Amino acid sequence: MSDGAVVIAGAHGKIGLRLGRLLVGTGHTVRGIIRNPDQGADLEAVGVTPIVFDLEHDDRDLADEVTGATAAVFAAGAGPGSGDKRKETMDRDGAIRLIEACRKGEVQRYVMVSAMGARDPDLPGDGFPAYLRAKAQADAALMRSGLQWTIVRPGGLTDDPGTGRVTVGEELSRGSIARDDVAAVLAAVLATPATIGRAFDVISGTTPIEEALAAL
Repeated sequence: MSDGAVVIAGAHGKIGLRLGRLLVGTGHTVRGIIRNPDQGADLEAVGVTPIVFDLEHDDRDLADEVTGATAAVFAAGAGPGSGDKRKETMDRDGAIRLIEACRKGEVQRYVMVSAMGARDPDLPGDGFPAYLRAKAQADAALMRSGLQWTIVRPGGLTDDPGTGRVTVGEELSRGSIARDDVAAVLAAVLATPATIGRAFDVISGTTPIEEALAAL
């Protein structure tokens, strides 16, 4: 594979599908990693080429699926209601498996969808410490991977319409953000080399996305 695609892990998720649609709309070739083959038609409907691959259990070499891409985005997750163990095998180990595949397949750019609380996962009161620890461990693995990484840590996610305006910073207070805007931030990150090597929180705000990222 040598089409210079963007590969999205978790491409059928609420952020991943939005991101795929955005990237295709701006002329990118996009491949989407999904576990359930029944989701392939939804990806194809927005112009994303599905890759059926189980990040937790598939014995095949994931590098074969990402080789030739220019970037990868990890937007997968165990999801609400999953146990602590699955948060480790998906939110941590799935992300690390994609990191290793990118290194082997010479995909230099890697964007991680993390979570605001992952900055300090042991703080009391977060309510889902296993998830935050898994995300923090995945983030740490990415930062020492040698890849051209960016870590995006959204606040509480909503299905409100996006505004295209956000607040970003290395350490923000609590806040929420529309999934539309998270997807738009990820797309903008891929187009903004200055975000390489940066980890930041993002919530709804008043600053246009491109301007907010430039201020980093």
